[in-house]
Amino acid sequence: MVNNAVVSHNSVNELYYLEEVDSTNTWAKANLDKFGPVGAVYTTSQTAGRGRRGHTWINASGQALYYTVVLKTELAQPESLPLFASMAVADALEQRYGIQCQIKWPNDLLLNGKKIVGILCEGMPDHHAIVCGIGINLAQPQSYFDAMELPHGTSLALQGIAVDPAADAAALAESMTNFGFDRALYGFEREGFSAIRDAYKARCVNLGRHVTFDGGEGTALDVDEEGRLVVQGAEGSTHVFTGEVSVHGIYGAV
Repeated sequence: MVNNAVVSHNSVNELYYLEEVDSTNTWAKANLDKFGPVGAVYTTSQTAGRGRRGHTWINASGQALYYTVVLKTELAQPESLPLFASMAVADALEQRYGIQCQIKWPNDLLLNGKKIVGILCEGMPDHHAIVCGIGINLAQPQSYFDAMELPHGTSLALQGIAVDPAADAAALAESMTNFGFDRALYGFEREGFSAIRDAYKARCVNLGRHVTFDGGEGTALDVDEEGRLVVQGAEGSTHVFTGEVSVHGIYGAV
């Protein structure tokens, strides 16, 4: 683990930059005392992140933003934080690049039908904190996603967006820390998912699409006030999900 953290003096909240680290989530959890109600740490070189579905992690040094926000605030509905996080990142990307990402419920961000952002939130109940790790694909080449066995992954650069990874990583980290997870958090703190429900549903690519789940299939109809996906089964029954469901026709078809 690398500990030579540089504090950003441009940030309203604590924002630490690491030249390289094993994992921003791991560093944040080991340094919770450095943070107030809202703070974050970021890097463009993460050596021991988590690969999806057991895949070996490959570091995209200098080509991606690896960011973890630490929240020590009282949330009315902490279980829906991953959905709020997806909106915070989508808004930051729209402000920076003018792009409209869609959300694959609950919190994957898609651009042109391919995954551009992954989010992992972890509760720290003994410390009254939540850490939320966010990976944004800035400039990885196609060979990176091929090596990671991620056929549905992409980067901003691969989607034709002009990217300056170092400058953009810093700007996005600052924007998310001071706005996405600070000012935008005020309503969510008090009201939970209902505060962002309409905006989230407008970005949610699942709605109206066919989904499969353990024991059945159906059509995704709604995201309720608790952030749960509401699915009408093929036989007419209603199912409510708090975990992952498989969605047909999403990747590459948006």
